[in-house]
Amino acid sequence: MPPSETSPSVAVARLGEIEPGETKKFMLSVEGRETECFLVHYAGQYFAYINRCAHVPMTMDWIDNQFLTEDGRYILCATHGAAFEPNTGECIFGPPCGKFLVRVPLTIDGDRILAGQPIENEARD
Repeated sequence: MPPSETSPSVAVARLGEIEPGETKKFMLSVEGRETECFLVHYAGQYFAYINRCAHVPMTMDWIDNQFLTEDGRYILCATHGAAFEPNTGECIFGPPCGKFLVRVPLTIDGDRILAGQPIENEARD
């Protein structure tokens, strides 16, 4: 079966609901388990990731739903201070430098932001 038939997209927000530089947590069923994820509105676009550091499998928000550095430039892991690019999920500082967060693909349908199934071990350029 095509992925769309086995794993339908889920509405996680509406356009304009999340201001630039803000985040929103949401739950997504991944392989039959409820998994916490987060949505980031960064540089005019939306990105989403599983809320799990690429270094140690722990949640990343330092305060509930606070994922970004104070200046809004990076996603920051509260456990060990690793900084990730919001648009790619790549760690650029701290362990695990060069590794990526697990991306949750997004689509826009009208004014709804839809999350699909996460892409583990995604091929990167």
